[in-house]
Amino acid sequence: MSKEAANKEVFVRMTKRDSVSKTKAWTIRGIAIVLSLIVCALVIVAITSDNPFQVYLGIIDGAVGKKRRLWVTIRETMTLLIIAVGLTPAFKMRFWNIGAEGQILMGGTATAAMMIYLGDSLPNWLLLLVVFIVSSLAGMVWGLLPAVFKAYYNTNETLFTLMLNYVAMQIVTFCIVFWENPTGSNTVGIINGATRKGWFGNVFGMQYGLNVILVLIMTLAVYLYMRHSKQGYEIAVVGESQNTAKYAGINVKRVIIRTMMISGGICGLAGSIIVSGASHTISTSTAGGRGFTAIIVAWMSKFNPVAMLFVSAFLVFMQQGSIQIASQYGLNQNASDIITGILLFFLIGCEFFINYKLEFRKNKKEVA
Repeated sequence: MSKEAANKEVFVRMTKRDSVSKTKAWTIRGIAIVLSLIVCALVIVAITSDNPFQVYLGIIDGAVGKKRRLWVTIRETMTLLIIAVGLTPAFKMRFWNIGAEGQILMGGTATAAMMIYLGDSLPNWLLLLVVFIVSSLAGMVWGLLPAVFKAYYNTNETLFTLMLNYVAMQIVTFCIVFWENPTGSNTVGIINGATRKGWFGNVFGMQYGLNVILVLIMTLAVYLYMRHSKQGYEIAVVGESQNTAKYAGINVKRVIIRTMMISGGICGLAGSIIVSGASHTISTSTAGGRGFTAIIVAWMSKFNPVAMLFVSAFLVFMQQGSIQIASQYGLNQNASDIITGILLFFLIGCEFFINYKLEFRKNKKEVA
């Protein structure tokens, strides 16, 4: 290499890694988390002019400082986890389901309808069973629509599922008007507040215990389905290459439709967990952005349910703690969103360094 060519060589270039060990990948993620906490501390100091250690103690107190706060953190973690689990089959098939928000809303609306219309006629255990079934069916229908169009007309599933979110919001708005006939309201009042029909009760003395049990069962079921079933294998093959799947005799259209029905059904079930197990009401903001946050959880976890649990817990922990900080220091609610945004920025950005590496120019040597 001539001296002139060496001078023109770039100082640093980006190259794709051939492979990376799990240990190294999680080390990179750990470094990203530490860096995000440092940046959050700097932002917090700039906003509050307080000791960042005191602020982080406030975050811990806000997330798990009291029994009620602990259970809310657990509840929100379970909710985010089941949505991420629901997205996993579709993403594994490389069907980009961006419609979890809409599927949650449809499941939540179906739940609210069952609580309103059947609350006085069914025992609570049977009503909850009906709620689980109907909310899952509602989510399935909302997942079926884009799947059929993708399978038979090769439509863009990203845009299709995204637009269905807004359709779902309009359906929720219509139902609110139909049930409540409010003036300028965007939410139904507490459903069955007096009788608590259709509400999740305590299980084994645990508040939100049914939420935890239901989510863990679904997480285990999806894990076994994806890893140890023929249909799970078909999903993986279709995700790798549809042409290969067709050559192997797999009915790709059927796999797409079936998988999206499963994905939508689980997200619809998440809607029942939110409405029946937590808020006991329905509104256009019932999903609360969880459908989009769950995409990050599923993607970062490489569709590993155990990793999803820890990622979900970390994000919810920081979100709940940030809300406490905003209240404690009299900050705008957006302050907690800023902290969450910083965390997500680093967590998403670290995936770049897991898949790519930077190579720096070596010492220039003149070669004859």
